[in-house]
Amino acid sequence: MKQLITLLSLLITTWVSAQYVEHVNPFIGSSNFGTTNPGALVPRGMVSVTPFNVSGSDLNTFDKDSRWWSTPYSADNSYLTGFSHVNLSGVGCPELGVIILMPTTGDVNANPKGYGSIMENQKAEPGYYHTHLKKYDVTAEVSATKRVGISRFTFPEGKSNILLNLGLGLTNETGAMVHIINNQEIEGSRMTGTFCYNDGSERLVYFVARFNKPAEKFGTWKKMPEMKAEASWSKSSGKYKYYDGFNQPMNGNDVGSYFTFNTKNDEQITVEVGVSYVSIENARLNLNTESNQFNFEKTRTQASQDWHDILSRIKVEGGTEDQKTIFYTALYHTQIHPNIINDVNGQYPAMESFEIKESPDCNRYTIFSLWDTYRNYHPLMALLYPNEQLDMVRSMVDMYKESGWLPKWELNSRETHVMEGDPAIPVIVDSYLRGLRDFDVETAYEAMYKSATTEGSKNKLRPDIDHYLSHGYVPLKEEFDNSVSHALEYYIADWNLAQFAKALNKPQDHKKFLKQSQGYKEYYDKEYGILRPKLEDGQFLKNFDPNQGENFEPSPGFHEGTAWQYAFCVPHDIKGLSLLMGGKKNFVNKLQSIFDLNRFDMANEPDIHYPYLFNFVKGEEWRSQKEVRKLVNKHFKNSPDGIPGNDDCGTLSAWVIYSMMGLYPVCPGNTDYAITSPVFDKITIQLDPNYYQGEKLEIISHKKNATDHLIQKIIWNGKKHPSYFIDHNTITKGGRLEFFLKK
Repeated sequence: MKQLITLLSLLITTWVSAQYVEHVNPFIGSSNFGTTNPGALVPRGMVSVTPFNVSGSDLNTFDKDSRWWSTPYSADNSYLTGFSHVNLSGVGCPELGVIILMPTTGDVNANPKGYGSIMENQKAEPGYYHTHLKKYDVTAEVSATKRVGISRFTFPEGKSNILLNLGLGLTNETGAMVHIINNQEIEGSRMTGTFCYNDGSERLVYFVARFNKPAEKFGTWKKMPEMKAEASWSKSSGKYKYYDGFNQPMNGNDVGSYFTFNTKNDEQITVEVGVSYVSIENARLNLNTESNQFNFEKTRTQASQDWHDILSRIKVEGGTEDQKTIFYTALYHTQIHPNIINDVNGQYPAMESFEIKESPDCNRYTIFSLWDTYRNYHPLMALLYPNEQLDMVRSMVDMYKESGWLPKWELNSRETHVMEGDPAIPVIVDSYLRGLRDFDVETAYEAMYKSATTEGSKNKLRPDIDHYLSHGYVPLKEEFDNSVSHALEYYIADWNLAQFAKALNKPQDHKKFLKQSQGYKEYYDKEYGILRPKLEDGQFLKNFDPNQGENFEPSPGFHEGTAWQYAFCVPHDIKGLSLLMGGKKNFVNKLQSIFDLNRFDMANEPDIHYPYLFNFVKGEEWRSQKEVRKLVNKHFKNSPDGIPGNDDCGTLSAWVIYSMMGLYPVCPGNTDYAITSPVFDKITIQLDPNYYQGEKLEIISHKKNATDHLIQKIIWNGKKHPSYFIDHNTITKGGRLEFFLKK
């Protein structure tokens, strides 16, 4: 009887878990330059075991070395060269993609062009990936814990190998060490860094790999340099040299190891790999602590349960199966980065140094693509996962304590200096105003004040701040110096800093930074009716083309976009911008033309709030409902090309989550959500009782037809809601937000 009850309990648990996990398609975003991948990982995991199929064969559509390429996997490719253990998801530059395991049969071949295989029968779900390697008749399955990857390879009868390749990787850095400890264990390290080709972001990643059975033969390899005069005497010039039985540390740019087994048909060899950014000793500690003793199914089940626990924070009802999959996959993608960098003992590498710190009370997070994520991602985390968001804020403040500056685009405790602005400010301020205040507030304010006032020659975050402080804008000094984009980010940061100063009862600072945030008006050109680059002498740039910048074409004053895609990038002062443009009617007409003339870019962060700006003009809110629904239906799909471009560490995913729920945070630091019509019939958000008064927020749509999307009326807790905005601090008290919709 007890066994029957246990079985029924397991079946019920599995069914409930499947309600969420089965609606995740990890292949979404793995084409169309979404740069996500179907690798196996757990929420916020340091390790992700990912198929690496972007090198080694002309059979592939894309090769990492033939163009700008920033992901270890493409759904358009079919030639696999292994499984990498530390990876990035949804980024725009190559990095990581190292510590690569590959199963083969027959004689050992260390050359990826020779040992790779066509992939067949790919399957993926949260925490699990499966494929079959045609060349070897080997089935490969992978899963993970937070700091340990596990691979299970099912071999045919005969001579079988598992290669560990430390030469291949997505990163542009080289250099590695591999050391075979015995016939079941390997340790080593791999250099990473130079993200977006910026020096100074290098860091070693350490690992320990352990096999479930002893190898009958093992060794290392090294790619030898190509000789000139001596080549005729050497058998290994420019070739891979194999060192059978070598158990001393092997160093080089292209090194690796092999373990060989005589396998029976369908025999399974399992490998666990622990990773650390601190030391080999910590990698071994992580492995010893999180290992399930090679129990692959237990690891896979735990990973699935971890994903269920995270995804079940929101329950959606109604909508199509594809819409549910788009929604939950987006939620899945938001839980990849930022990820933990602290080991099980709390140790992590300090920001901008090689000192080792310890974080005993909270997780230390890394991978902050803040220029992207400050706009919507972090407000979403504050609503759904406030404990994680608070730890992210603490991590950023600690980075300031360790390095003297808040992060801009941080990767593994190194600043990469990618993109512009001062984006940590709006993240921290927004979190504070949403009620997440258990961090070192005064130190955070000190950090913000420093970057907002320090002269440019000493300012790592705002090196062109001097003219901004003296004249209110950043002048164009070089043809493509992104000056307007820089200034617009400073205005948003300074407006947030003003709100922070107000909340902390610093009235003079509030006044100072509020004034700084209004400098965007310096760029407004009445001739074009939009923002235009300005020179040091106060004159506007001549020969101005507001359409220049399409398709990543360089554009004077603007980064990765046109003047149109920055024209409304003043979310902190939409009323003031509307007045500049000649009033509400002109504002609406110009905004609508962005969509009608195909000037809007769904994949470009500076304009992704545009469709919600109609809510600022009474009587025009229906335009937001129309445009948002069109964008959701057009750009987000249940297919590999289902993200309209680079996911930017979950930013586009956060956009579609909000948009399908009917809410959107137009401006970080302003806790109002703009309202639009939800996609689903009912959405239930479980609120965290440790942070919010309410138990849950219900969003309900009343409609006669599935295509109804225009709002007739809004009801909040039984009373008519008079606005197309609703405050975060209102909805987190719990309640029911109802929409009555029509075509």
